[in-house]
Amino acid sequence: SRAGRSPGPAALLMAAAFPRDVADIRDAVASAAASGRKLEIAGSGGKRRFGNPNRQAETLPMAGFARTIDYDPAELVLTVEPGARLVDLETLLGRHNQMLAFEPYDFPPLSGEAGRSTIGGVVAAGLAGSRRVSAGGVRDHLLGFSAINGRGEAFKAGGKVVKNVTGYDLPKLMAGSWGTLAVLVELTLKVLPRPPVARTLVLRGLSSEAAVDAMTRAMGSQAEVAAASYLPASALTAIRIEGFGPSVEAREKMLRRVLGDAGRIDVLDIEEASSHWAAIRSGAALQVNNGPVLWRIVAPPSHGARLVSGIHALNGAALLDWAGGLCWARTPLETSAEAVRRLAEGAAGHATLVDAPDDMRATTPALHPEPAPLAALSKRVRAAFDPAGVFDTGRFAAS
Repeated sequence: SRAGRSPGPAALLMAAAFPRDVADIRDAVASAAASGRKLEIAGSGGKRRFGNPNRQAETLPMAGFARTIDYDPAELVLTVEPGARLVDLETLLGRHNQMLAFEPYDFPPLSGEAGRSTIGGVVAAGLAGSRRVSAGGVRDHLLGFSAINGRGEAFKAGGKVVKNVTGYDLPKLMAGSWGTLAVLVELTLKVLPRPPVARTLVLRGLSSEAAVDAMTRAMGSQAEVAAASYLPASALTAIRIEGFGPSVEAREKMLRRVLGDAGRIDVLDIEEASSHWAAIRSGAALQVNNGPVLWRIVAPPSHGARLVSGIHALNGAALLDWAGGLCWARTPLETSAEAVRRLAEGAAGHATLVDAPDDMRATTPALHPEPAPLAALSKRVRAAFDPAGVFDTGRFAAS
């Protein structure tokens, strides 16, 4: 321990329940490894519903680790603790006209309310919004981190500059790992200037096939499209461009030429556009009455229309983001998980079960089953970071 003696059971329990510093976390993880206990890393608890509800683990709360350690607007680098709330960080960055370019978001379908997400939860879940198609995902913006592995050992990877990767690029591995490899205690993220102008062009009345074609042509043009989505319920295809005013004007004219044969192009006002993208990026545009089971399907954009029609054939509802590469879908309870995952595999993609009633989440793995070679590799990676299985809480297993 920090004083050179082993902490007693009561001290370890207190440290696990209310960790005050990194040493407390290190002690709690080492104790769990030695005793065979499981720990579930939690920030705000906003994603607690993701995965099997019957997991057996003690909670390791990280919400108290919420400091902004270093922010250098001139260098476009932000270093924070994982419990920092996303909404607070976005406010801080907004004061300097900067942003997290991968467009992270709260997840109301899981938490039931907005404003709860922490940056550690966003990174651990790999949650990137509509701008991912142009700016990249979380893993592309995580420059470095400090963490505690399953042995209770502290380690670091990456750095505080963009060109600082040697050896294994562990930040890319940690992003999207859902707390199964280590406890993140510090994160360094690349930030970017906020575009002064954003404009959303919309085409109405297109079929899913025509919408995917329009989004593909827009993305393949020189217009530098930031985001593209399709909402079948209203047959609304939206394409967003961002930047300085004259550049946006020129690129809008370019898109009107490129898509002139697809129909009339309108421009959403700022409020409409903001509401549209907020509802699209988290799948919230699909209401629960479209089906109580929420899926997130990632596949090549060219298969987007196939996914929409396939979900409709299963009596569900769907929308497309990432220019067709991300399909949010809601399906009724009687639709089997196997049917949705066969549809995803047929489109060369994978389907994640985001939310469902408890009995379905208990029997259906949240993550798409991996092919045997990849599953074996994943197992070896987890064993390297967490040999005692401290973070193997059963979240991603079926009961």
